Amino acid sequence: MTRLASNLQDVQTRIHRACEAASRNPDAIELLAVSKYHSIEAIRELANLGLQRFGENYVQEGSSKASALPDLEFVFIGPLQRNKAKPALTHFREIMTLDRPELATRLRHLAQELDVVRGVWIQVDLWGEATKMGGCTAEEIPMILDALGGDPHLPFRGFMTIPPPDRPKAFKQMAHLRETWQQKTGECLLLSMGMSHDLEAAIQAGTDQVRIGTALFGDR
Repeated sequence: MTRLASNLQDVQTRIHRACEAASRNPDAIELLAVSKYHSIEAIRELANLGLQRFGENYVQEGSSKASALPDLEFVFIGPLQRNKAKPALTHFREIMTLDRPELATRLRHLAQELDVVRGVWIQVDLWGEATKMGGCTAEEIPMILDALGGDPHLPFRGFMTIPPPDRPKAFKQMAHLRETWQQKTGECLLLSMGMSHDLEAAIQAGTDQVRIGTALFGDR
């Protein structure tokens, strides 16, 4: 068994155990492999082991990988500048870091121009960490949704977050936020939270996706 295969097995075991403890179905949890800085060969090996979706933090790097591996899906999980919006929409299936109305407006215009459908997630920061990780406040969510305008080119998928490690209640706060917006919109919304060090707590709180880099690929 290769190192990557062993790492994947370990992560899947952690997910199954966390789901068992939380009385959840492991099939309901998406494992998104965070492949930034890692090679196409490593991504291809994990794809051969069953993973088909990969998260990238940088537009240029991720676009290059998406072009080289067209049978896989790449989603964007890094801070997005307006001037990089067009290549991001061209190469990534989803944008998970929508955090301001002006970016939503830009994405909407470009998605219509390119005639593409790309799922979008709103990145939320409830803890004043925006200067470090990005994300909008809870109060800014309505403005972003207004800017999206329900455009079918940019279906709203849910919320993504990177909470600070010293906030043990952060995941539960996000679960409450999701429930609030499900009631407001009448739609089923997803949560993306939890990484290599805290996926168990995120699953316990109700996440639908964990974003795993180090535990899969190892240290860069």
